[in-house]
Amino acid sequence: MNILFIGDIVGRAGRRAVRIFLDQIKTKHDIEFVIANGENSAGGFGITKKVAAELYGYGIDFFTMGNHTWDNKDIFKFIDDDPNLIRPLNFPENNPGQGWQTLKVNSKKITLVNLIGQVYMSGYDSPYHKFMGLYPQIKNSDIILVDFHAEATGEKMAFARAVDGMVTAVIGTHTHVQTNDAQILPEGTGYITDAGLTGAVDSILGMKPDKMIEKMINSLPVRYEVGTGEVKIEAVLIKVDEKTNTVNQIMEIKKNNL
Repeated sequence: MNILFIGDIVGRAGRRAVRIFLDQIKTKHDIEFVIANGENSAGGFGITKKVAAELYGYGIDFFTMGNHTWDNKDIFKFIDDDPNLIRPLNFPENNPGQGWQTLKVNSKKITLVNLIGQVYMSGYDSPYHKFMGLYPQIKNSDIILVDFHAEATGEKMAFARAVDGMVTAVIGTHTHVQTNDAQILPEGTGYITDAGLTGAVDSILGMKPDKMIEKMINSLPVRYEVGTGEVKIEAVLIKVDEKTNTVNQIMEIKKNNL
C-alpha cells in the first residue's frame, strides 16, 4: 500500500498546490490513501468546513491538525461530525474532537494518531504517555501512522525511537521546512522529522516575507498574510508491504521531482 502524507497546507496557495499537483503525484506513485496536515489551510490559521470540503474534493482522504486547530472558530461546528479529521490526542480532555481514528482502506485496518509536542509548546499533556495509554486499543491495527506536530527536532526523534517497532511511521509536522532525513528506524518504523510546506514558494513558512521581516526589524506584532505566486507541494511517500505491513520505503516528495 502506498500512502502519501502532505506537509502543512498553508492558505489558498497551499490549496492551489494540492489542486495542481496531487493528481500527478497519485498517478505517478500509485497512491491509495492521502493524509494532510490541515491546521493552516484556511487563511493560514485553522480550517473551515468549506476548506475541508474543497480539499477532500482534490483527493485528500484524511486530515490531522496541530497548535492552530482552534484558530478558526468554524471548526467547532463540524469537528465532532467529521470522522476523517483529528486533532492532537494530548490536548486537554474537555476539548471537542478526537485524537485518533481507525478506518478500513482496501481491507487494511489503518489507525491515524495526532500528537503535539511539549518543547517550546506549552499546555499539553505528555505525547508519549498519552500515546502509550491509547496503544492497547490500537495495537492490532494493520497500519498505525502518527503525525507528531512539534517544534523541537530532538523531541520528534526521541518519540519515534521510543515507539520504534510499535507503529508503522512517525511523520513530523509543524516547522514548514521539509527535512531530508526520511529513514526506516532499527525496529522498522518509518520516520521523517518534518514533511514540509505546501504553499507559496516565495514565502517564509508559507507567509509573505515582508511581514515576517517587518516584525523582526520593528519588534512589534504584525498581521501575517498568506504568500502568493508560484506554489509547491511537499509530502512524504510511505510504501507499506501488503503482506507484512512493514515499511519498505519512505521518501520525500517535492514539486520539483514530480
